[in-house]
Amino acid sequence: MKKLIALALAAAFGSICSAEAQVYPARPITMVVPFAAGGPTDTLARILGERMRVALGQPVIVENVTGASGTIGVGRVARADGDGYTLSIGPWNSHVLNGAVYKLNYDLLSDLQPIALLASNDCVIVSKNGLPAGNLKELIAWVKANPNKVSAGTGGVGTGTHITSVLFQNMTGTTIQPVPYRGLGPAMQALMAGQIDLIFDQASNALPQVRGGTIRAYAITGKKRSIAAPDIPTVDEAGLPGFHVSVWHGLWTPKGTPKSIVAALNRAVVETLADPAVRQRLADLGQEIPPREQQTPEALGAFHKAEIDKWWPIVKAANIKVE
Repeated sequence: MKKLIALALAAAFGSICSAEAQVYPARPITMVVPFAAGGPTDTLARILGERMRVALGQPVIVENVTGASGTIGVGRVARADGDGYTLSIGPWNSHVLNGAVYKLNYDLLSDLQPIALLASNDCVIVSKNGLPAGNLKELIAWVKANPNKVSAGTGGVGTGTHITSVLFQNMTGTTIQPVPYRGLGPAMQALMAGQIDLIFDQASNALPQVRGGTIRAYAITGKKRSIAAPDIPTVDEAGLPGFHVSVWHGLWTPKGTPKSIVAALNRAVVETLADPAVRQRLADLGQEIPPREQQTPEALGAFHKAEIDKWWPIVKAANIKVE
């Protein structure tokens, strides 16, 4: 009799646990941004998190975990439990470039499970106001005339802004001094204050300041003009053909996360990216949303690997290392 009661209790407990496991999410979700507040990744996370709350029925809390060009924040998620309550949002640099620059204690592909590709945006070459260059050709000439004297803010060693500045130097035969910050938010504040000369910044971060007249824009690094800033010429038009750089963002969860939870998170992202209000907010920042067929976990996984295969040899050839 006692054995039967024990078996019944065990079965009942198992059913309760199983039911709880199937209810996802049952509590708030943390989305870890590996850079400081106020930057492009932080802005994107807050826009998406606000709308994903509606789709998931639970708050999505944005947490900024900064340091080492995003490696600390990404590492935190890579080591977290695969229960769907800790997510990693990040750009091309934190989830691709860092693997070629840093000796990571996690694997960017095997320790993270893809959820969805979120958005991408071109970069903008911007400077502090008062710089003696009215267009991109004049800017290149000015940088050439001042070797090792021109400063360019970056989000840290190996970040997209850093890599882009290196590519710029290689293509123009110039020498620029990089100034690393703990994200593009602080770097932009320094540019607006005139403490640095340039940033090769993401459009989503730079365009609001360009519109406000607090910084000056020279060119968009895309192959076509941005709908959000049609007056800014492309690098091809402005005198530096082929200098094309675009920064994309994705969303990941730790390895071991059940497929049902990944699917639930993906559905929330897809619903969020289809929301007209979200689409308009991202468009105003110069962010382009990928087509629906590219918003699947499988598509992000394939794209993520392809980007690592493409960029790691380029970064290593440029001999970019942590100082």
